[in-house]
Amino acid sequence: MDLRALRYFVETVRHSSFTVAAERLNVTQSTVSKMLRQLEDEIGQPLLIRDGRQLRLTDVGRIVHERGLEALGMMGRLTREVTDLTTLARGELTVGIPPMVNLLFPPVVKAFRERYPAVSLRLQENGGQVIEQQVAGGELEVGATLLPADPALGLDSRSFGRYPVFVVGTRQARWARAATVPLTALRDEPLLLLGDDFSLTRRIREACVVAGFEARIAAQSSQWDFLVALAAAGLGTTLIPAPLLARLNIGDELVVRPLLAAPDSPLDWNVALIWKPGRYMSHAARAWMKVCEEMLGSRESPVSAPARPG
Repeated sequence: MDLRALRYFVETVRHSSFTVAAERLNVTQSTVSKMLRQLEDEIGQPLLIRDGRQLRLTDVGRIVHERGLEALGMMGRLTREVTDLTTLARGELTVGIPPMVNLLFPPVVKAFRERYPAVSLRLQENGGQVIEQQVAGGELEVGATLLPADPALGLDSRSFGRYPVFVVGTRQARWARAATVPLTALRDEPLLLLGDDFSLTRRIREACVVAGFEARIAAQSSQWDFLVALAAAGLGTTLIPAPLLARLNIGDELVVRPLLAAPDSPLDWNVALIWKPGRYMSHAARAWMKVCEEMLGSRESPVSAPARPG
């Protein structure tokens, strides 16, 4: 079985789109379609069913997808182990980092490149939940996500930054006069959140359920600045981690308040490295984790908003 065809199939399933898969693989959509047809011909069964604009796995497709993840993970580990015999004189490392979490990593990347110039370092951006699955499946040795990670994946983690989350909205919001905002105050608020593949959105949904209500989501986007713009237009309330506030255009028309979640369901931005325990880890990946520990350590940000009007 062609491993490249398996890789194309797995990427198509991950994004539920031939077009997005082709973009991520840097090939044409027709190439992806051709490789998947060849895979189906080899297996003798259809793997995907088109359902409107969505793609669904057949029963055979589900098995091929699961075993394909295992096969690609095994090949990746084999490549890393063979390359690792030459230590860090050469090699490559791919690290998964969620968008905007990457703003914490420039000093790490700089230090790593200075120490190990012969190692090819690639930063792969995806939502935290996708990165957790990639690490668990062996596609990535190490990645970053927000804690807690999905417990079903059996990942180990090391926190290196814990920051509060702030509520951002207009002065007309019902919570705007409060000094701090309990999560329950957002029960009837239209929320502007990141997409569902982002770990913070998953945690907000879960915390709302623990607090006794379901999040009322008005809009979702992968761009923090767009969510702030929607809040400024009066379309709802968004929640922003502290490190991003100073980097976003929070105008005077907006109010920023600390979020107070329930004690049994804290809602902070707890960023961590993740890896699969018991699995071989290359020298490059271990070096990356060491540099992260040195440059980032374990940080906690106080619960206070940047000095600004409002």
